Amino acid sequence: MANRARRIGLIVPSSNITMETEIPAMLRAREEIEPERFTFHSSRMRMKSVTSEELAAMDDESDRCAAELADAQVEVLAYACLVAIMSRGYGYHCVSQERLTQRVGENGSSAPVITSAGALVNALGTLGATSAALIAPYLKPLTEQVVGYIEHEGYRITDHIALEIPDNLEVGNRDPMALDAIVDRLDHSQADVVILSACVQMPSLAAIQVVEDRIGKPVISAALATTYEILKAMDLKPLVPRAGELLSGRY
Repeated sequence: MANRARRIGLIVPSSNITMETEIPAMLRAREEIEPERFTFHSSRMRMKSVTSEELAAMDDESDRCAAELADAQVEVLAYACLVAIMSRGYGYHCVSQERLTQRVGENGSSAPVITSAGALVNALGTLGATSAALIAPYLKPLTEQVVGYIEHEGYRITDHIALEIPDNLEVGNRDPMALDAIVDRLDHSQADVVILSACVQMPSLAAIQVVEDRIGKPVISAALATTYEILKAMDLKPLVPRAGELLSGRY
């Protein structure tokens, strides 16, 4: 492995423009202080509007994406659409991972599969949290499903804000630093962790460390949690400079 870059497979919605920028940005920053190098290889599922119907149809395409990425012999596959998983019922991240791992195996690969939904839940446990407050770009009913899903996994959501943006491309075009002001409307006083973006499409990386330093508690995002799980799956130190407590190298 030392002689070539480590290959990361990304399963993304067709309208997602953030996963292929924020996750590579974090790992490029890591390359400044660690020896590993990375390349990124994507397969896309059609989705433009963040509705239950489009999310379900999109998720049905994930098997094809897993098979395509297995052909590239990537070392890990990351399925990045948190709400597509969480809107399909409690515990579905485990169902999805098991099914996609089987598809990968059927196509001659043993690469592990992770999901942004599972990664976000796992991140709360890694940080020792029992509660969180979150910001999501989704319509209120979908945001409520995300809240319910996380609470079903054993974490109390003390407050949440739904930005109610149905157009997925509009979500991806948002200024990440706008979240620095939005978090002031979020009651996180009783929360152990703030989830600044419960969506891999809503940009937040530039604001993570800024907000964390200001409020004095761990701040995470779906993209950041996915990056943590990617590094753990590859047996690499989960360290990214100025990307918050989770990627500080202490976990």
